[in-house]
Amino acid sequence: MSTGMSDEELHEIAKKRVEKKRDFYKHLGLYVFVNIVLIIIWAATGAQSVPVPWFVYPLGGWGIAVVWNFFEVFIFTRDIGWEKRQIDKEVEKLKRGGS
Repeated sequence: MSTGMSDEELHEIAKKRVEKKRDFYKHLGLYVFVNIVLIIIWAATGAQSVPVPWFVYPLGGWGIAVVWNFFEVFIFTRDIGWEKRQIDKEVEKLKRGGS
C-alpha cells in the first residue's frame, strides 16, 4: 500500500509516533514510581485502619489519565493516508482560490 508520501514525510510521522510512545512510557514510569511512594507513605504512617486508603484517589484519578494516554498512543492512531489526502485536498482548494 502506497501512501504517496515522501521518505521525509514518513520519517517525520514515524519520529512523532516514537516520541509519543517514549512520552507514554515516561508517564507510566512516573505514575508507578509516585504511587509506590504514596503507598509506602500510607503504610508507614499507620493509616491502614481507614476504610478507603487515601492513596486510592491519586492512584485512580491519575490511572485514568494513564489509560487514556495509552489509548491515544497505541489504539487511536490516525490513518495517515486519510489525513494526507485531506491535507492535499485542502492545498489544491487553496491553490484554485477556493475557500
